[in-house]
Amino acid sequence: MSKIPAAIIGASGFTGLELIKILLNHPRFEIAFLGGSQERGAIASIYPQLTSISSAKVEETDVDAIASRCELAFLAVPHKQAAAIVKPLLERGVKVVDLSADYRLKSETYKAAYGAEHGDVENLAQAVYGLPEMVGKEAIASSRLIANPGCYPTASLLAILPFAELIDVSSPIIIDAKSGVSGAGRQCVERTHFVTVNENCFAYSPITHRHAPEIQEKASAALKKEAAIIFVPHLLPITRGMLASVYIKLTKPTGGAYDHLRNFYSGNSFIRVRETAVQIKSVAGTHYADIFAIEQGDTIFVQTAIDNLLRGASSAAIANANLMFGLPYETALPTIAYAP
Repeated sequence: MSKIPAAIIGASGFTGLELIKILLNHPRFEIAFLGGSQERGAIASIYPQLTSISSAKVEETDVDAIASRCELAFLAVPHKQAAAIVKPLLERGVKVVDLSADYRLKSETYKAAYGAEHGDVENLAQAVYGLPEMVGKEAIASSRLIANPGCYPTASLLAILPFAELIDVSSPIIIDAKSGVSGAGRQCVERTHFVTVNENCFAYSPITHRHAPEIQEKASAALKKEAAIIFVPHLLPITRGMLASVYIKLTKPTGGAYDHLRNFYSGNSFIRVRETAVQIKSVAGTHYADIFAIEQGDTIFVQTAIDNLLRGASSAAIANANLMFGLPYETALPTIAYAP
């Protein structure tokens, strides 16, 4: 079968690297363009672990060059930058998976969360939120623009969705989430400095984190009624991985939380329902999401573990691209955890 040429814009970032690693082993997609805004030259000079593995070079991002060489583009760029690239790519017939926040939210929610008017309202209305457990694989397969979910929203929504019909919205959904430092990207700031993170754990942007509106908007859509979210993220002294602990008030018992989860995610090969509390090490380096739930009275505790760079970003983007091009969802998705 012929190869499908793909571009990665923002190739020098951590999510860009994870995209490269997966695409190098993908049976149908091949890397035809690497774009970057600052770093140029051989990708192996930026990431020495790719020496003798990839001879690709990072070029200046050029929409015409991408369109002439690629059928697919992954955008691993900061929010507010993607919209300027997405519109001309779509006009030239290139399908796009956007890993930024630019196409995840309604325009009014986006303005409130990111402090700017949306730059491409027309395509925003056509974008499909790339969480298949929520929107269905068919919606993703028929789309030309996928808004890849954020890592915190992915972990949180996978915990919320199975119980949507039972949630009592008179009480807020409380999300206590913890992430590895890689989620902050390559640029070092005081919060991610080694001496700050090492042997430490702390909350940052509690309640006001920019992923909170995404979780609230998508949870409300799933529940078909307005949901209140209390979201508090924490930074862990680890490189990768994410653990979301979610506390939900129910209108009635599930009849067995474990069986309820298994029934909801039946047939989903990349969600593993666990009988005991989940841990990051079991999913780090994979596309798996491990989920556990236990209830007491009218309250249920749900816990999700994912790899923030993979299920929370890059492998999710590959899975969405697989569906967009009529390939099996699981094609080339990583399955072996980094353990020990």
